[in-house]
Amino acid sequence: MMERLRLRLRRMDYTPLLLIAAMALMWALLHAATGIRPFGYTGYNTYTLQALAWRQGQTFIENRPHLELAVFNGQYYISFPPVPSVVLYPLTFLFGAKTPDNLLVKLYALGACLLMYAAFRRAAYKKWNAACAAFLFTFASSLLPLTLEGAVWYHAQVLAFFLTVSAICLMTLDKPTPALFLYALAVGCRPFNVLHGLPLMLIYVSLCRRAGESYGYIAKRMWKGIVLGLMVAAAYAAYNFVRFGNPLEFGHNYLPEFSFQGGKQFALSHVVKNVKEFFFRAPFYVQDGAIHLQKFGFSLFIACPVLTLLIVWFVQDLWQKRMTGEKALIFVCFLAHLFLLLLHRTFGGFQFGARYCADLIPYAFFYQLMRAERKEMPVWQLCVLGVLFLFTLCGSMLIYL
Repeated sequence: MMERLRLRLRRMDYTPLLLIAAMALMWALLHAATGIRPFGYTGYNTYTLQALAWRQGQTFIENRPHLELAVFNGQYYISFPPVPSVVLYPLTFLFGAKTPDNLLVKLYALGACLLMYAAFRRAAYKKWNAACAAFLFTFASSLLPLTLEGAVWYHAQVLAFFLTVSAICLMTLDKPTPALFLYALAVGCRPFNVLHGLPLMLIYVSLCRRAGESYGYIAKRMWKGIVLGLMVAAAYAAYNFVRFGNPLEFGHNYLPEFSFQGGKQFALSHVVKNVKEFFFRAPFYVQDGAIHLQKFGFSLFIACPVLTLLIVWFVQDLWQKRMTGEKALIFVCFLAHLFLLLLHRTFGGFQFGARYCADLIPYAFFYQLMRAERKEMPVWQLCVLGVLFLFTLCGSMLIYL
């Protein structure tokens, strides 16, 4: 009995524990440097306030001037999709308005990293390679500073990241029902994440067909998840209609900056400005003869280097004639999603790097999983990600100092 237990312990994969330890060390360093409470709550606790309002049978909250609130018919509403409030709702019974937002964003990122590791291992990556890839896909990016503080914008984005990665992993495990359900929840955090659904479903169909399954079998496997997803979408539409009389209106168009101050939330005119800033702006600038860090907004190819690698992989696959319909679909959806983000007036606003581009990282993860001929990430690519991780680590400290 003891010998069997020893054998089982010897065969166990302890790499996830090492990943958790690396993440804990990283966050300990960042919080020690910035003074932010790692398990605390934030003053930008919009989703918690919405959950507390639900407990009182209301969809509106009292005015908080420091929050981004929609103003409609004299009432103040949360101007973001509601799914993070669903997560926070049960926590309000324990913590009231002081839900541990700063801890939650870490748990989401930790979960996404471990899921990526498991997916790479199933794709026959070596342990060290899978661990490095999972860690750097997650944290060598503008997602890292979002995990320090669970403010409303960051909470939604990191939760959407976790849900999208979860959906991809479950779909590759032939579990379409929970995958599509979690994908629908991700859209309720970040609406443009709806574009992840196209590769998610069509690639599942393609993989099933390649395995010799009939369309009837595929429909039987997918219908429950599609119905669940549509039910979730119907819940969003109903909630929007109750609040704003429009099933497609989450509230951003009723923010003062867009409703009566003359700003445009989405416009083609924003694309040129955003391309200049988030394609070509360097992370440093010179002022009075000194070099300074560009804290808020610079090239996404540096801020999220795995997206640069995604473009490299796409070109490589074209050149080496290894392009498949699955890879092409992922890349086209990545470009479409990026274009929609570039239409936004601020592309994320107050941020380090290019915050909105964290929404695009799952495309790179999915694309890499579809490169069946690759059983590991090349060392030079991991080194590039590693160097830019260190840069992001230092930058994440500096923006809070």
